[in-house]
Amino acid sequence: MQQGVRFAMRPPLGALCGELYERSMNTFDILRGLYAITDESLISDERLVPATALAIDGGARMIQYRSKHPDRARRLWEAQDLVTLCRPLGIPLIVNDDVEIALQARAAGVHLGKNDSDIAAAREVLGQEAIIGVSCYDRLELALEAENAGADYVAFGSFFPSSVKPDAVRATPDLLRDAKTRLTVPVVAIGGITADNGGTLVAAGADMLAVVSAIFGVDDIRAAARAISKLYD
Repeated sequence: MQQGVRFAMRPPLGALCGELYERSMNTFDILRGLYAITDESLISDERLVPATALAIDGGARMIQYRSKHPDRARRLWEAQDLVTLCRPLGIPLIVNDDVEIALQARAAGVHLGKNDSDIAAAREVLGQEAIIGVSCYDRLELALEAENAGADYVAFGSFFPSSVKPDAVRATPDLLRDAKTRLTVPVVAIGGITADNGGTLVAAGADMLAVVSAIFGVDDIRAAARAISKLYD
């Protein structure tokens, strides 16, 4: 791990990653702040864990492992490595798109998109303790359906131009405001978010800011994470 990383231990969020998770805990206490998402195009495999450690040290409250690498075995051991990092620090590790990898890695949960397993199927595999998030793009009706189906959080975006997904649909802060009046689950904003523009989304009601490039695509990951995390101070 990169020298100089120092962790401030956070209050336990429950026994995550395969052990009993107290779902009676206030989900909003857990799912609030910076949600850092890894990207294999920005982080080499040998830097995955050290870079993620820096994001956590900068204040990330949840990590999503996202990889489209064709080697499933590699995806599994990378997810396991991140669980090993995150679990002692009380940081949920979410796996993107792959329920089986989430199960085998003993991750805290999974994030689903429109082409992924449905919520009920994921819940059956991962259990009631898992955190399940769903991409809802710019559509409030999808978020309402996801909440009714048992999602633990919903994500809207892209709010700003994104180099990760340049063709993504665009959402607006008004969608967040509307969502906060009609949903009871936490709301995540994603897409082109930086420390400079994220404040408008926090003000509009975003419980978490999901960030990729502005964290893992910069030289000082810890400082970038800290700057975005401070938007919730």
